[in-house]
Amino acid sequence: MRVFKFGGASVKDAAGIKNVYDVLQKVGYEDVLLVVSAMGKTTNALELVIKNYFDKSAELNSSVQEVKKYHNQILMDLFEEEKHEVFTAVNNQFSDLEYFLAHNKSPNYNFVYDQIVSYGELISTIVLSHFMSFMGIKTQWLDVRNFIKTDANYRDAEVDWELTQKNIAKNVKRKTLNITQGFLGSDENNFTTTLGREGSDYTAAIFAYCLNAESVTIWKDVPGVMNADPRYFENASLLNQISYREAIELAFYGATVIHPKTLQPLQKKEIPLFVKSFINPLLPGTRVAKGADLEPYLPCFIVKRNQLLISLSSIDFSFIMEEHISEIFALFHQFKIKVNLIQNSAISFSVCVEDKFENFKDLNAILSKKFKVDFDENVTLYTIRHFNDKAAETVEENKTVLLKQVSRETMQIVTKES
Repeated sequence: MRVFKFGGASVKDAAGIKNVYDVLQKVGYEDVLLVVSAMGKTTNALELVIKNYFDKSAELNSSVQEVKKYHNQILMDLFEEEKHEVFTAVNNQFSDLEYFLAHNKSPNYNFVYDQIVSYGELISTIVLSHFMSFMGIKTQWLDVRNFIKTDANYRDAEVDWELTQKNIAKNVKRKTLNITQGFLGSDENNFTTTLGREGSDYTAAIFAYCLNAESVTIWKDVPGVMNADPRYFENASLLNQISYREAIELAFYGATVIHPKTLQPLQKKEIPLFVKSFINPLLPGTRVAKGADLEPYLPCFIVKRNQLLISLSSIDFSFIMEEHISEIFALFHQFKIKVNLIQNSAISFSVCVEDKFENFKDLNAILSKKFKVDFDENVTLYTIRHFNDKAAETVEENKTVLLKQVSRETMQIVTKES
């Protein structure tokens, strides 16, 4: 079987849904399993519903109605007949959502989040499945929660691989077009769970692993994986091939290539992953598989903006030793500050970090009691894999370099605009 994943951008409106049908006509749909995300920005809209629910806001009902209205417009654009059964199927999902909002007793935010946000994926796959049938393609709609079983760690659930493998092997029909939801699973009590960051890509990898699939294809609005973000670099080039290991390295440094947890099950069974364009589906795209690290072999640029460069030095000129470093890292962990680069000398220690939760002010108050603290806000961290002199010059041009670190394959440069 082949596993295809379509993200929110590919099914954001009626034209997107029709385009999925066109893609399947061009690349085939027998022995295919589609993993589909929520439509467009539905997850964000449902997060607003969750916020209004916990705030006991008068806006709760209107935020639910907005999600309804958005989906209803897509249905009206897709189906000529308002009596089509898809309208009832989608309305039933909204009735279930409203029932949950009215009767839930749990104060656990993460639990509530998973129960509510899941309706985005459920509704998008119901709409897509009905549209495929309407266009003459027979489908099997699968509720992924009956297949992917997890623990009860809501919003970042761990997969029970043994149970999941049994469910998928036993219940996925071959020789048909299967349609299921990305991002979701369920715990032993059948409550909905979600799989965390890049969850839909991970869902595709889980099914591929359990089905011994021929390949996974992630359909995007770009021709494949580029060696640089075209927003920041001119002449970005398409990468035809990336090894599993290189893709994991790129993801580690912050490239939005493919999340490592998606690659790990595929790597175990050497199932190739393709990143292709849903606009031009017959183009080859990028292949992530065993083999050459990169083809063509080019420097790859990763950009992280809004970083914080912190330099600590000992007040009494004593060495910064292991016990100091472990104490500093314990504080980073405590304040949820992500470390992206480390450089230390005898009496100083520099880190480039991401202060996503804006906790640095509190952390600084603690660090300042033991160290002299200097910091630069709003710096940019550039990572260049397979660097050369020209690549470094491109990054450093018209910028002030605050820190540079070089290893065999990777150069990292922290800069500030000059």
